[in-house]
Amino acid sequence: MRADMTKPDDTNALEVLTFNLNNQAFALEASYVREILDLVPVTEVPASSPFARGLINVRGKIVPLADLRYKLGMEERPPTIDTRVVVIEVDLDGDLTTVGLLAEKVHEVTTIAAAEMEETPKIGMVWRHEYIRGIGKRDGDFIVILDVAALFSSALQKKADLNVHAGERHAA
Repeated sequence: MRADMTKPDDTNALEVLTFNLNNQAFALEASYVREILDLVPVTEVPASSPFARGLINVRGKIVPLADLRYKLGMEERPPTIDTRVVVIEVDLDGDLTTVGLLAEKVHEVTTIAAAEMEETPKIGMVWRHEYIRGIGKRDGDFIVILDVAALFSSALQKKADLNVHAGERHAA
């Protein structure tokens, strides 16, 4: 278990933004979130990773748009009227970078008490557990808490790219 989830008191409570991906409840630390936008026009970039959906314009700034479903091994779905872009700021190898994340529906900013968080089970997980910080329990439901730093880690990205390319070679 990670050190920030071990004490069963509110001093280690986590403020998160909750949202849906493929009708599953997810969350990320609210401290990363800069704003939430309606779906905006996306400019596709040739030969980019499926994780990188393209580029968007956020108040005159070019921002990459990422689809977390790809990293989590989930199927892609078309946008709906509820689709939003969660704009976050993340440290990429020492540089603060703005990134947009696709979310099917954004719910709320809420606090999950440390006593309501558990380590991610390693057996039976459909999603890539290295990107999951833990599982939160709220009102009888589970919320998958994402590890934003791991999602954008260059070391994990290189490993994922090698696995994708190896899979493509074997599929050919």
